[in-house]
This record gives sequence, C-alpha cells and structure tokens, in this order.
Amino acid sequence: MNWDNIQNFSSNLVFGILLFAMVIYWISLSFSKSTKPLYQIGRVSAGIANILLFFILCSRWIVAGYFPLSNLYESLLFLTWTLLTIYLYIEYKTKSKLMGAILIPVALLINGFANLTLSADMQKASPLVPALQSNWLMMHVSMMMLSYATLILGSLLSILFLVISNTKKFNVNASEKSNQNQLLENIDNWSYRTIGLGFPFLTIGIIAGAVWANEAWGSYWSWDPKETWALITWLVFASYLHARITKSWQGRKPAIIASFGFIVVWICYLGVNFLGKGLHTYGQIL
Repeated sequence: MNWDNIQNFSSNLVFGILLFAMVIYWISLSFSKSTKPLYQIGRVSAGIANILLFFILCSRWIVAGYFPLSNLYESLLFLTWTLLTIYLYIEYKTKSKLMGAILIPVALLINGFANLTLSADMQKASPLVPALQSNWLMMHVSMMMLSYATLILGSLLSILFLVISNTKKFNVNASEKSNQNQLLENIDNWSYRTIGLGFPFLTIGIIAGAVWANEAWGSYWSWDPKETWALITWLVFASYLHARITKSWQGRKPAIIASFGFIVVWICYLGVNFLGKGLHTYGQIL
C-alpha cells in the first residue's frame, strides 16, 4: 500500500469517525444528563479524527516536500483539522456538549466535500506551480486558513445564539429563563473571543498575500475576486468588532453581523472558486 492509498484510507476513516461522533453527540443532546459517558465517547472520537488529520497533513508535507496547502483538497483538510482543534479547546473550557452537536457536523460536511466531491486528480499532491514556489506560501495561506476556521466557528456560535434566543421553549419558567440567559451569555462571549482571534489572522493573511502578490505579479492589489472578497470579509468582521468594542454592543445586533459574516467567509473561501476566474486558480473547481 503506497502513501496515496494510506492517506485516502485515513481521510475516509476521518469521515466515518466524524459521522459516528456527530450521531453520538446528537443522541447525547437528545436525552437526559445521564448520557455523560456517551458524550465523552463523542469527544474522544473527535479527538481521534483530529489526530488522523494531523497525520495526513504531516505525511503529505514529508512526501511532497512542501507545506500541504497548495490545492483545494489540502486546504479543506487543513480547515477541518483547525476547526476540530479550536472546537476541542472550546468544549474543554465550556464542558458543553451543545458545541460538539453544532460544530462537528460542519467539520463532517467539509471533510465529506473534500473526499466525495473532489476528483482523485484534485486530491493528489502535485509539484508546485511557479507562482506558489515562494516562502510566502506557508505564511499567507496558513494565516488565511486559520482565519477562516476561527471566523466560521465564531459566526456559527452567533447563529446558535440567535436560534436559542428565538426558541420559545426556553421561556417556560424563571429557572429555565435564568439557565437560558447564562447559556446565551456564554455563547455570546465565546463567539466574540473566537472572532477576536480570527480577525488578526485575517489581517496578517491579507497583508502577507499583498506582499507575495507584489513579488509574484508586480502589484500589491489587483482586485482579483479572491482579494475583493477577502477585503469584504475583513470589513464585515471589522464592523462586528467595532460594534462590540466601541459601541459596547452585545447580544442580537452583533450576532446578526457575525451571522452575515458566516456567509461572506464561505463565499470568499469557496464561492469565488466556482467562478473559475482570477489569479487564485490553485483551488479552482471548474
């Protein structure tokens, strides 16, 4: 069995483990507090999937000889690994199985898209094109992928905040109302902290990309679709942080901005790839 087969098997195994973990989390969330052992099985499963993804990325790095972020498939694997890493940390701090029930399906969908949608040729590691043969590859792309992961998680928590705050069954009595407020406060806080972490990553990634673009193409900014949507993403989350820090907004208003940011991030990361145009063609789908 060669490295490609081992990596493909490991990647498919990750999909199966994440599917198992998702089902476990949903079962645990649907029943009473006595399902703590079941919830722990789900968390351990997510951890195993995270370790396998780390193995896949490291093996591709060793075999190919460059940082494994040169094509769409590798970036999807890296995004899944980063999402799981941040999620495991947040869940460790919050002890909330609700986080896993919401975040693992997203990681599962990303991994499934990478394994089931992309062709075998797109999954193979190939020699770097001249434009990617630069020391800026690791700096720019890794920062952008870290920003995507953290901003997606933070935005998803904001969406969860809006869903829970609009759910009437939480407003039954005073005790449940108090529990709801505490839950919403925790989700809002973690959303803010996660987005606050992702925004500097995005800023550094855009700056590094501009420097790299000048080195490769002779221009810091070309209004390429990827560049344009990266700027739009930056402005959306800058508005969110401005509202939180300067205007001291909390709760629904900033959550709405972050929820819009969830859509913008996905357009920036994958949406423009479907157009098949622009300078950023390494991850092109069509």
